[in-house]
Amino acid sequence: MRHQKKKKIGKGTDHRRKLLRTLASSAILYEKIETSYANARAVKPYLEKAITQAKDNSLYSRRLLLSRLSTMATKKALEVLGPKYKERKGGYTRMIKLNNPHEGKSKVILELVE
Repeated sequence: MRHQKKKKIGKGTDHRRKLLRTLASSAILYEKIETSYANARAVKPYLEKAITQAKDNSLYSRRLLLSRLSTMATKKALEVLGPKYKERKGGYTRMIKLNNPHEGKSKVILELVE
């Protein structure tokens, strides 16, 4: 049986968890970040689930978001993004590739949809 495999972004589990947390918090706070393609692909589902959780403004969702995001990002997600995306079913983020053939890694802009 083939189980779902995690993408190895960083050096280990702890590093990957911290990277996802900081990237998702930055994306919520600034609503647009520039990162590598691999990091953007890894943080997109993490960010989508956090915004979906923020739509339900309860104590449970606040505590769950605090365990996954920074304090300021949790506050903004619950107060601004939750009501903003209340009617939207999903697809809160967009990835725009920045093609530059002279650079080694491909860069991506990860932004929240208006």
